[in-house]
Amino acid sequence: MAIEIVEKYVNELIDRSTMDEPVWNIEKIRAGKKASWDYIDGCMIMALLELYKVTDNKKYFDFAEKYIDHRIQEDGTIIGYNKDELNLDNINEGKNLFTLYDLTGKEKYAKATANIYQQILEMPRTKEGNFWHKKIYPHQVWLDGLYMAQPYYLEYENRFHDKKNYKDIFTQFFNVEKNQKDPVTGLYYHAYDSERQMFWADKETGLSQNFWLRALGWFSMALLDTLTLADPEYPDYSHLLAMYRELIDAMLKFQSPEGMWYQVPNYPDREKNYLETSGSSIMAYCLMKGARLGYLPEEYSEYGVKAFNGICDRYLSAVEGEMSLGGICLVAGLGPADNPRRDGTYEYYMSEPVVKDDAKGTAPFLLAYAEMLRRDV
Repeated sequence: MAIEIVEKYVNELIDRSTMDEPVWNIEKIRAGKKASWDYIDGCMIMALLELYKVTDNKKYFDFAEKYIDHRIQEDGTIIGYNKDELNLDNINEGKNLFTLYDLTGKEKYAKATANIYQQILEMPRTKEGNFWHKKIYPHQVWLDGLYMAQPYYLEYENRFHDKKNYKDIFTQFFNVEKNQKDPVTGLYYHAYDSERQMFWADKETGLSQNFWLRALGWFSMALLDTLTLADPEYPDYSHLLAMYRELIDAMLKFQSPEGMWYQVPNYPDREKNYLETSGSSIMAYCLMKGARLGYLPEEYSEYGVKAFNGICDRYLSAVEGEMSLGGICLVAGLGPADNPRRDGTYEYYMSEPVVKDDAKGTAPFLLAYAEMLRRDV
């Protein structure tokens, strides 16, 4: 890995971005909209803050803090955030508020965390007790949502609520293990409809049809980040750690010789399937960080290095003099009812656009890069 190449890439991304038009939010760019408050930008700001922790490069901190500060008013009101959407994705960017409060001491960041926590309290739930993914996706649990909400929820409990809702957080993970884990592969299905009503859901199990790489990555990172934040003395901690280890072992069975994973990981030889950057980057991060913290055997870090280098070799390149990261699935989901195209079939996952430089791939890539730097310290 050439450190200077990745540094050139991240610096170019910052230099080409403004507070309202970050170059990494491809969905907003394509829609002709300005940035507001969403999980995509939240991922990227988190990556910049992580790079700042590792490198002490103030450029990363300055952009990240300015970006969030731009959206938080003194009373903690978040510009562009609508609690009443009851959308788990909207919680993700709030994770950065904890970090920035610690780094700056600005009380408005603490106030803003309380506003987001109010959404946690109001989220509708499935009959098993899990948060709906969004109000527009009733009775549905998506792997993505565990990453968006649970680490935030747990950190708020640690800081402000004396860990009173640990049981709720852990139970939501265990429900996913019970309802969405495939006993044959050890992988988890993308989504679950507890009422068995959606057109994409199996009428017997409530499950969507396939495993999607990025969703598996989000869930792996949800487990890892929650383990990192949680009290290891909590009685169910060992169960959550076992879930993480078992999922990592299951994913390693599908790692390609190039080091990456396929968009639908269990069909590597199927037509149109491709090695995908965002999910592979998340797995690289999870493997290296998990090994560094002792949650995984030390040698597992090498699988993460192999993944990171595989991404660089295949998708990180110069385009007209500027660095670019390709192979990123722009978006994938299930439904809603008026969108039958998103039916969870293999063909559906192959139909979504593959783009460059979207933060859903770039941010995990930079998180993995931070782990690469930690290995060399």
